[in-house]
Amino acid sequence: MEREEGESMLAVTDINVYYANIHAIHGVSFNVQKGEIVTLIGANGAGKSTILKTVSGLIRSKTGAISFLDCKIGALAPHNIVKQGLAQVPEGRRIFLRMSVQQNLEMGNYIHHSGTMHERMDDVFSRFPRLKERRKQLAGTLSGGEQQMLAIGRALMSSPTLLMLDEPSMGLAPILVEQIFEIIEELNKSGVTILLVEQNAQMALSIANRGYVLETGRVVASATAEELLADESVRHAYLGASD
Repeated sequence: MEREEGESMLAVTDINVYYANIHAIHGVSFNVQKGEIVTLIGANGAGKSTILKTVSGLIRSKTGAISFLDCKIGALAPHNIVKQGLAQVPEGRRIFLRMSVQQNLEMGNYIHHSGTMHERMDDVFSRFPRLKERRKQLAGTLSGGEQQMLAIGRALMSSPTLLMLDEPSMGLAPILVEQIFEIIEELNKSGVTILLVEQNAQMALSIANRGYVLETGRVVASATAEELLADESVRHAYLGASD
């Protein structure tokens, strides 16, 4: 995959996030370059999802700055951040279970003029033929893998240049996990930059360019994905390696 080296798309600098009196994120900084897949890995409770919610504007940082395409977005409302070209696929999918597949996708189009919606929907259906087959079906009746495809498709309806995915493999059978990660790679090859939060560190690092390791709200390591896969401490802590 070719990308323009040094062209920063997302820059997160020294963010500190609190839940009431709990200091959840401690001075975290990282960046995502145009064309990359960057992954945040770490155990449950490390702060990965909180960081994505902060970038999305759902939670506010007490300090630091968040820039996307050289625009400071730390104070923007979530829908205005989506308008900038940054979309999130939330943990647990959060699709509208009592709405049809097509209606869920229409909800993802809310920042655009309705006259151009069918173009984007056709693009989603070309990526996910199974969703096209089930376009009239209630989302709550889809399988777990299909629901994850729908959550990704809904985010793509906003035409993002950077897509953030929060635990896309959660609750899926291994064969479906492979399919979802193939989809993520295909999206990246088509020009979408990816920020991936994933507890399955092995899978995440297998497709990523770079990774950041989080422990209790702090970045404790950062390197290329290849270097992290070879790092003994990372292997033992997150990749299930044993002596």
